[in-house]
Amino acid sequence: MTVFVIRRLMQAFFVVFLMSVIVFFGVNIVGDPVYMFVSPDADQADIEAAIRRLGLDRPIWEQYFLFLKGAAQGNLGDSFVFGEPALKLILHHMPATLELAFSALFLSIVLGIPLGLFSGLYPDNPVSKGIMAGSILGFSLPTFWVGLMLILLFAVELGWLPSTGRGDTASIFGIQTSLATWDGIRHIFLPALNLSLLKISLAIRLTRAGVREAMGQDYVKYARAKGVSTSRIIFVHVMKNIMIPVVTVMGLEFGSLIGFSVVTETIFAWPGMGKLLIDAILQLDRPVVVAYLMIMVLFFVLINLVVDILYSILDPRVRLQDQGA
Repeated sequence: MTVFVIRRLMQAFFVVFLMSVIVFFGVNIVGDPVYMFVSPDADQADIEAAIRRLGLDRPIWEQYFLFLKGAAQGNLGDSFVFGEPALKLILHHMPATLELAFSALFLSIVLGIPLGLFSGLYPDNPVSKGIMAGSILGFSLPTFWVGLMLILLFAVELGWLPSTGRGDTASIFGIQTSLATWDGIRHIFLPALNLSLLKISLAIRLTRAGVREAMGQDYVKYARAKGVSTSRIIFVHVMKNIMIPVVTVMGLEFGSLIGFSVVTETIFAWPGMGKLLIDAILQLDRPVVVAYLMIMVLFFVLINLVVDILYSILDPRVRLQDQGA
């Protein structure tokens, strides 16, 4: 197990380094942020002073090595717009994005797995067919349109839930979260539901496919022949085996919930990292864009690492295959 983890850590380090090159050079060769921060009547001397102030007078390779040096010390650069460390700005907005992503993942698991289990156990039931039809809609409908429809229905027409903002927050272990107040829960429900619809559909189809496959396996037939109760067969034997792909895929999808929450945060005016990214792109605030993308890379790498470890615990054959490679 130790060798397996060390090998995965080395792979993670290589991926992070490679992505740092792609992200930094990709962002820094697009646009010229200097003209966003100088007056239209500024002369050449003012423009050159702004270039030096932003650190853009150095060759790009030198800027990259300075970025690496700062990153090793926990400094991903200072925002051109706010004049504050980009990492500080992102960490300030991160709790809002994380609680939105966790809420969406929670809805995906709580709704998707039971619905998929029911559909797999009773495939010919009209309710199961309705669930599968709903999952197709979940895959097909665009997030921005669904978000607007949710606001129109639940906020405008029915007036049950608020349409924008984060609501009241409370402190848990020193972190401000809207999940600790009723007003915050009311504010987060619509954006979390909107963000989770695709993942709910994915969980339904993964679980259904796993159940249909597992119910025809020999170990299920043997358990039935021994007189094991149906509930024990389902929740002990079947669920244990189908959870391996479900845990893998849902774990990886958590990263996409964080990374692709931009649309949902924009529609519902949710004050998270996605909204900060949109503002940074519009203002050509390169350090914030680079810092955001690098943090997303770290999220995906760490999530992949955790999923690999969980997968190896659930299925020890993964470790043996890795050792034989």
